[in-house]
Amino acid sequence: MKPVLDEGGLRYRTVWISDIHLGTRGCQAEYLLDFLKYSECDTLYLVGDIIDGWRLKKSWYWPQTHNDVVQKVLRKARKGTEVIYVTGNHDEGLRDFAGHFFGGVLVTNEVIHETADGRRFLVFHGDAFDAVVKHARWLAFLGDYAYHVALTLNRLFNAVRRRLGYSYWSLSAYLKFKVKNAVEFISRFEGAVAQECAERGLDGVICGHIHHAEMRQMNGVLYCNDGDWVESCTALVEHPDGRLEVLRWLDVAGQYELAGKTAPASSGSVPA
Repeated sequence: MKPVLDEGGLRYRTVWISDIHLGTRGCQAEYLLDFLKYSECDTLYLVGDIIDGWRLKKSWYWPQTHNDVVQKVLRKARKGTEVIYVTGNHDEGLRDFAGHFFGGVLVTNEVIHETADGRRFLVFHGDAFDAVVKHARWLAFLGDYAYHVALTLNRLFNAVRRRLGYSYWSLSAYLKFKVKNAVEFISRFEGAVAQECAERGLDGVICGHIHHAEMRQMNGVLYCNDGDWVESCTALVEHPDGRLEVLRWLDVAGQYELAGKTAPASSGSVPA
């Protein structure tokens, strides 16, 4: 079913986005700004790793487009969109402020969302089920450095592709899903998250963290991952009737001939 594009843009009941990683060169801020421009919703969930505090502590990188993303979200909140910021591991400094509002945006560590058709979903970032982040933070920071190197290589790779007339293609995403251990990690993560949801007696779970958009039944619950805005530019959306869908913005932009209005993306990857 094709989403409705009216004068106000694409209309949804709810939108979930995560893993934007503002403050890194891999952030696809230009594409995200277009998505926020052309989409409207009653509730917008920011499901963690919106601002990359890990990277900003090491080196400051904050171009105007990243500031524009923050201002765009705050403007939506002022105009009546309910905006809920669910904290992640890269913006874990905000976890102490759970329950507080900033610029009309509610900060929380997890929340239960009820869809229009009455289903109840646990919404959280998902890093609590990542053994590396939870029990070996030194290894997580080492992984952050490795991904930063991959980000630089990916950016150079796509600069060459653009010169040759080819579109953006994520080398880092391709390599990640060719590595057996990465695939096994994603499978274990998804299973653990779904099991937690089932034990709580909920209908499903919505998370981010692993930069892999997915929606499927697992352990009797609906597992949903909204992906990221570094490699895939994806969001999870709820239609007015409660139906959920993984939306890949570059595909939708092309479908409505909006792709020409988006700026070339900065390529790369950052760790989950």
